[in-house]
Amino acid sequence: MRAVDIIMAKREGRELSREELAFLINGFVAGTIPDYQVSAWAMAVFFRGMSPAETAILTEQMLNSGGRMDLSGIPGPLVDKHSTGGVGDKTSLILAPLAASLGLRDPMMSGRALGHTGGTLDKLESIPGYRTSLSPAEFREILARDGFAMTGQTKDTVPADRLLYALRDLSATVESIPLITASILSKKKAEGAEALVLDVKYGSGAFMRDPAEAERLARSLVDTGAALGLRIIALLTNMDQPLGRMVGNFLEVEECYACLDPALYDAVVPGKTPGPALAADLMELTLELGARMLMLGGKAESPEEGRRLCLGALAGGKPRELFLRNIESQGGDREQFLTMLGTYRSPHRAEILSKEDGYIARIDARKLGQAGIGLGVGRDRIEDPVSPRAGLQLHKKAGAPVQRGEPLMTAWGRNRESLDAAIPLLEGAAEYAAAPPPPEKLVMKEIRHG
Repeated sequence: MRAVDIIMAKREGRELSREELAFLINGFVAGTIPDYQVSAWAMAVFFRGMSPAETAILTEQMLNSGGRMDLSGIPGPLVDKHSTGGVGDKTSLILAPLAASLGLRDPMMSGRALGHTGGTLDKLESIPGYRTSLSPAEFREILARDGFAMTGQTKDTVPADRLLYALRDLSATVESIPLITASILSKKKAEGAEALVLDVKYGSGAFMRDPAEAERLARSLVDTGAALGLRIIALLTNMDQPLGRMVGNFLEVEECYACLDPALYDAVVPGKTPGPALAADLMELTLELGARMLMLGGKAESPEEGRRLCLGALAGGKPRELFLRNIESQGGDREQFLTMLGTYRSPHRAEILSKEDGYIARIDARKLGQAGIGLGVGRDRIEDPVSPRAGLQLHKKAGAPVQRGEPLMTAWGRNRESLDAAIPLLEGAAEYAAAPPPPEKLVMKEIRHG
């Protein structure tokens, strides 16, 4: 068998066999098939696509390229959540302790910021001392004790994905739906999850801007996940503006903590979503995702029942306590963390003011994300450092009335130069209207297998 023949077959649109994909992936990881041939194959996949069966085989081969988390003996249900990424997308930090408080166990393997989208690991590591590089034994121990554990991909976990992702980034094939599907699901299976809720985003701040393309990705993920034996649901969600009011690393951790503290969020009343008044959209999405996690874990019969359970847990305060316990379990100091709330900011600060009277029609999430890279929130390359104290706080979101000269947002940069460079982008992110814009739906649809 030759790699060039596999490339030619895919170039011509033929479905590749299990043996061909195993030969390609195993040879790539072993170093016997060079990068340039795998790049050529990835480009052929980009243009020709893959069948659902072919995508499932690719995912299995990538999964088998390395070790898996051994979670045997830990009582389940083991349910995780994955997002395709966005700006201010921080629901994982709320969902993990929330799910654990209701009897689920969440083995969460997360990634870092790349481009304009944030990374869960960078957010957690903004807490002094917090460790996301856990050994398999530590991961098991924390998961069993706290109900959730947060770690990153190791060199032994799905090495084919780590190698292929780097090639996709350099060969302009990142957007390939089969390759995205195999990348996400191989890691989720490797972490030990039995069930998975997917948050597949579309809009200006999302990886895929077009709702139809995002839905294609969601269906590919759901169908492939089901073929791999996962219980799986996807929600297609709007990322045209940032989620919540904070964009940054520690800033987002702080906002999530506020959403977990009954003393900090609005009183729960029928028909009203809890959460700091400025984070209603964040809590709405968290409740929708949490409800599906409970359904897949056998704890709720319907989304409505799942939401009620989530609301009750939040009001009781157990998720907040689990959040703080996890900080200590993974090397942080809970008391130090609490003293940092509201104060852990860069000294390089600027206010972005409204340029018009009227209403905010839109805050462009992608422009904020791009500005965030310069501020120090995100990175262009995976090896670039990020700043834990940089970020944005939004004072206005779509639909809010505004007067000229009123603060729209506060920005903190890693240094003065980065702040000054970001200001024009931030000012250009706000769009104005004479009347309030119609509200946009946050969750477009739920997607299941079959």
